[in-house]
Amino acid sequence: MVVSRDKAPTAQETFAQMAQAAGLRGRLLVTIGMLILVRLGIFIPIPGIDRVAFQQGVQGSGVGNLIAFLDIFVGGGISALGIFALGILPYINASIILQLLTAALPSLENLQKNEGEAGRRKISQITRYVALAWAVLQSAGIALLVSQYAETPGPFFIAQTVLALTAGSMFVMWVGELITERGIGNGASLLIFVSIVSTLPRSLGQTIDLAQSSSGNRALVGGIIILIAVFLIMIVGIVFVQEGTRRIPIISARRQVGRKLYLEKSSYLPLRLNQGGVMPIIFASAVLFLPASIVQFFPNNQTLARVISYLNPGSWVYVLVYLVLILFFSYFYASLVVNPVELSQNLKKMGASIPGIRPGKATSDYIERVLNRLTFLGAIFLGLVAIVPTAVEGATNVTTFRGFGATSLLILVGVAIDTAKQIQTYVISQRYEGMVKQ
Repeated sequence: MVVSRDKAPTAQETFAQMAQAAGLRGRLLVTIGMLILVRLGIFIPIPGIDRVAFQQGVQGSGVGNLIAFLDIFVGGGISALGIFALGILPYINASIILQLLTAALPSLENLQKNEGEAGRRKISQITRYVALAWAVLQSAGIALLVSQYAETPGPFFIAQTVLALTAGSMFVMWVGELITERGIGNGASLLIFVSIVSTLPRSLGQTIDLAQSSSGNRALVGGIIILIAVFLIMIVGIVFVQEGTRRIPIISARRQVGRKLYLEKSSYLPLRLNQGGVMPIIFASAVLFLPASIVQFFPNNQTLARVISYLNPGSWVYVLVYLVLILFFSYFYASLVVNPVELSQNLKKMGASIPGIRPGKATSDYIERVLNRLTFLGAIFLGLVAIVPTAVEGATNVTTFRGFGATSLLILVGVAIDTAKQIQTYVISQRYEGMVKQ
């Protein structure tokens, strides 16, 4: 196969590398195998629960609606009461806590920025311990919630349920790290991706049944077509926003080495429109899970039950809180990804500058202003992704995709793009290795 080292790999070259390159093929097999294993674990039931009574008890209630929403992120594990019911959620919550603490505690910030790989490994270890503690808390909440539907309720049932759910969550966390290390893509993101995709056949089936049963209702059929068109348009928009960057021009100073004078070179500094990628919407969704976790410890508290009813997906309070959280995490994550002061210092050390901007504080202020505007635009787009599908569902009365469009489109497209880029990067590295061997 003839390839050009200056061009991105074609689809033909990529699939050929998947089939022929042992390294890439092994990574793909590890990824697919681990994802299948996690999906199978969701349907291994927690013993000692009357599932029929549980389904009847939560059906139509605020807790039931919230469980249906959270099932999107764990592939139906909570409603199925499988040993992987919590999935990757405790690890995501632990990551949020560590990200917040890193920005607040100088010791953790020093570990992340100045200690190199050893510091990052230590933060990862702390994240695992926090995820374990969080999994125990959430497991205890679920155990208390389902204890009224237990065949033999009591302390032993609660203990075995907590142990099963915590062990399942820790196993899923290990699988995610294994995929990140030895597979393709980010393990945690891929686990959420597969969980979301697993809900699509049911939603599509319900939509087809609705269209067939209401073939004489033109308004409803038109609503289904409009909803699908909105999804397709938003997917295209997400791709453009995920790939959108602001290129800040940079000029390198003239350098004289011996008798040679190197002229100034122009390049650019790319700043992504959506610095956080899929993380702000994942973090915002995970934070909305916190009230449900708390209310499980106080099932008879009417005040907490009322709060949960307000936070049902589709309510205006839920939408408002969701928007605020997306805006917050967009700015928070952008501040972690790009540090204008450090970026300005690095440019100054390299003898580079932005045309028309003085080096030092003026450069950092300029980069910060540009970053803030980009982050605001990216956060507005994320908010539209969260609101528009829900609004269209309400206007068309087509609720078969309820919960999917508001939280899942960006995750699906973002994870797909990131994974495809990693595969392309691996293919390009194989291409250069082949050229060196020749």
